[in-house]
Amino acid sequence: MFDTSRPSLFCISSYEKGQPFLREAARLGANVSLLTTDKLRDADWPKDILKAFHTMPPELTPEQVVNTVTYLARSRRIDRIVALDEFDVENAALLREHMRLPGLGQTISRKFRDKLAMRSEARLKGIAVPEFTGVFHYDDLRAFMHGVQGPWLLKPRMNASAIGIKPIEREAELWPVLDELGDLQSHYVLEQFVSGEVFHVEGVTWNGKVVCSIPNQYGRPPMETMHEGGVFTTRNLALDSADGIGLVEIHERLIEGFGLPSGVTHSEFIKASADGRFYFLETAARVGGAYIADMVEFATGVNPWVEWARIEVALARGEEYTLAAPRRDFAGSIISLAKQDVPDLSGYTDPEIALRLHKPHHAGIIVTSRSEQRVRELVESYGRRFLTDFCAVVPPPDKPTS
Repeated sequence: MFDTSRPSLFCISSYEKGQPFLREAARLGANVSLLTTDKLRDADWPKDILKAFHTMPPELTPEQVVNTVTYLARSRRIDRIVALDEFDVENAALLREHMRLPGLGQTISRKFRDKLAMRSEARLKGIAVPEFTGVFHYDDLRAFMHGVQGPWLLKPRMNASAIGIKPIEREAELWPVLDELGDLQSHYVLEQFVSGEVFHVEGVTWNGKVVCSIPNQYGRPPMETMHEGGVFTTRNLALDSADGIGLVEIHERLIEGFGLPSGVTHSEFIKASADGRFYFLETAARVGGAYIADMVEFATGVNPWVEWARIEVALARGEEYTLAAPRRDFAGSIISLAKQDVPDLSGYTDPEIALRLHKPHHAGIIVTSRSEQRVRELVESYGRRFLTDFCAVVPPPDKPTS
């Protein structure tokens, strides 16, 4: 039963994720409800702590989602709506606008979903971005490709990570791709490919101020591992390193400039090989995927899922939120699709191993140490071993699948 004296959080997720958020919000005394897809009805959700659990068909229109949630709201109060996954951000924003609830509305949420909107906004704030153009007027596309050296990337404006990205080597390659996209082509952005190392920053924001920025560096760029196969790796950086200082500065300018009131963010930047500058790639008002939250927690004691739950409950209650000072240890993550149904990780025995991933057809390890150099050595060594021991390659998806 719902206790009407407690704040009620209504969570939406099209993927199996966010369990730490759900558990922490319930631990803090909130009424927590979850709406997910029919396919995930029997996924590993903490149903014992949920006040309500609902599923819906995966292809509902935004209007149908509004009808579903407002029907459920007839019998219970909803104080805040939380989109646990990237692909639920628009529906959550629409629901907040429709129900006049606090949180990200459609205008600000667009900056954290639409790659054209976020690039345009970052440029307005004086943040370096790769050269780009919207896919509208064909003469503008021709002028862009004549004036900006290729190769280029044709990116879906609303997809996450590297899903649906199409490399374009020569101008002549673009037009057949646009013909195939038809009416969907305006939902893409054309961007100059920038070669370099890719970084990400996991952030926590409260009352418009970034209160925590944790800089990290990927091994191979995620776009390469998705399109070419390989092992996904990432590790956190020292806050007082040159890259750490630079990333924290640009991340704070970005998030505060975008006007995020409170929440968590996952932002990506590339350090260009040509000039050594950081360029903004994308940001999202969510927790980073691929077990990044677990890696961050082992390094700093800060779990973005848990902090996000604390923020949402504090906002619902009208209370203050404070974040304990993060530790300054180091951690790294090594994850790969595996040829084996249940990969055998018994040959990996270093004492720095903090977590072994248990997921069919996935091999994964998180390592942690007080030494940044030791974490880097293990991440690089394990990454090479994973290629031989486990790595499987599947074609990248053109669209997200739950």
